[in-house]
Amino acid sequence: MRRLLDRLEQFAVDVILERRAGRRASILRLILRALSFFYLGIVSLRLRLYASNIMRRHQIGCPVVSIGNLTVGGTGKTPVVEKLARDLSDRGRKVAILSRGYKSTRRKYPIQESSPVRVVSDGGALLLDSKTAGDEPFMLAKNLRGVAVVVDKDRVECGRHAISRFGTDLLLLDDGLQYLRLHRRFDLVLIDREAPFGNEHLLPRGTLREPPENLSRASHILITKCDGSNLQDLHTRIRAYNRTAPIIECRHRPVALQDLSTGENLELSSLQGLRAASLSAIASPESFEQGLRRLGVSLELMESYADHHRYSKREIDRFIRRCVRRGVSCILTTEKDAVRMPRLLNQEIPIRYLRIEIELLKGQEHWDTMLEQLLNHPQPLIDEAFTRG
Repeated sequence: MRRLLDRLEQFAVDVILERRAGRRASILRLILRALSFFYLGIVSLRLRLYASNIMRRHQIGCPVVSIGNLTVGGTGKTPVVEKLARDLSDRGRKVAILSRGYKSTRRKYPIQESSPVRVVSDGGALLLDSKTAGDEPFMLAKNLRGVAVVVDKDRVECGRHAISRFGTDLLLLDDGLQYLRLHRRFDLVLIDREAPFGNEHLLPRGTLREPPENLSRASHILITKCDGSNLQDLHTRIRAYNRTAPIIECRHRPVALQDLSTGENLELSSLQGLRAASLSAIASPESFEQGLRRLGVSLELMESYADHHRYSKREIDRFIRRCVRRGVSCILTTEKDAVRMPRLLNQEIPIRYLRIEIELLKGQEHWDTMLEQLLNHPQPLIDEAFTRG
């Protein structure tokens, strides 16, 4: 069943991104486009209800920063969340990350039975596996010491739990642009340089969660996957939707290569001239593959699955056999994929993943100003619901 759902999801993505031709695909795109008008109506109504205070935003006792995007996946959000959490934690703030745990599986753990909120990390130890936490929360918890990571669909309850249990004084709302229930101090919105507004269509016909003009809600705009080229045209379009938000340009910089089985760290220079295969299940596999080529990798095989796909041992074994037949020396994957892979012993070909961090190219002063404002932010009043709970 899982495999069938993954195939259906991948088919839908291919239709939306126009990778599929033919009459059936064209008819489906027309149907999806019609449904986009209904989706737009729901999005617009929801925003008006919050703007008029008919639906309530909660303030829960400490500043909140949302990191999100207008499109579905592919902007490289997780490394930005990690950098912001680390920068604030290093400067003395008690940070917690709130996540919905997309595609995670709920299980009961004795240590957490008293609350529906799942604690992935208390800032010192990993308490859940990637399947129960979700791949992105697990990856953040693994890489960040001193930062709590909590998961639940109700991020208001998540935040209250983090404050009461861990003494959190600053919350990061992962993938939070559309989560309007929680009042935030800043809204960081990420835009992918390679596809700033997806395929320009709203869900379900396209990859836009909201119309581009809703970029007006952003307090800061981060253009990701930059390469140092001139982005004046993109800046001009951004300014048509948001005249005041500081714009920061950044790139995803590979910092390490790690063996999945042994944990051994290898030099990035070892990728130069390497005959390898890529294996990924992310929103933008093409971006990952291009990055490998820029590092000097000769890609002999490329395999990709639907975003957030959880690999089976059988799938990995089958891909390894294909690699052996092609004389490939190594399988390369992303860190996000690595947490969803079964650990294999004595495989014929090593599997290694790239560790990625965010590097700011332009707008460092805007980032520093934001950090300073958060470090000196006064504590808001706690809402009534929180005081009762």
